[in-house]
Amino acid sequence: MRPLRYSINVTLDGCCHHEAGLPPDEDSMRYWTAQMERADALLFGRVTYEMMESAWRRPATGAWPDWMDEWEIPFAETIDEAKKYVVSSTLSGVDWNAELVPGDLGPAVQRLKEQPGEGLWVGGVTLPLALADLGLIDEYEFLVQPVLAGHGPTLLAGLRERIQLELVDRHEFQSGAVAVRYRPAQGSARHD
Repeated sequence: MRPLRYSINVTLDGCCHHEAGLPPDEDSMRYWTAQMERADALLFGRVTYEMMESAWRRPATGAWPDWMDEWEIPFAETIDEAKKYVVSSTLSGVDWNAELVPGDLGPAVQRLKEQPGEGLWVGGVTLPLALADLGLIDEYEFLVQPVLAGHGPTLLAGLRERIQLELVDRHEFQSGAVAVRYRPAQGSARHD
């Protein structure tokens, strides 16, 4: 069974809006590229899928846009080429190497996890909350930014039950950001 990893940038006060933290730098982009390379596929909700596609899909010309720094290209290539699954009740179709996830969320994601491979990666806000409530996330990875946002959506706001986590790994960046990886603690409640 392949694990489902939830990864996201978050501020010290828990804000997870994509513009609330520090702008990406070479160090953090290299880190996220390596993390995505560990996944067989990416799992997105509609909002995250559309946001990522607008930023990281290779243009039809084949050339990356001028705004993109050279050190962003490996990340762009990794996400562009990755297999993607999209959870949406409003989209009738997707492309960009993606397919819609049919049926009820819990059983559909469980079927994806049961396929052989290294793992699935999920980002975003709404979908990970639903997956956490269902007990389907095997690893939580937060890149904690040294910023206090003071507003915006917060990490896993509305979680039904507390999930006790155990630290697996941590990595400090020159920017002051810290990546921390956790797994649900042994014996912590799984939700149905």
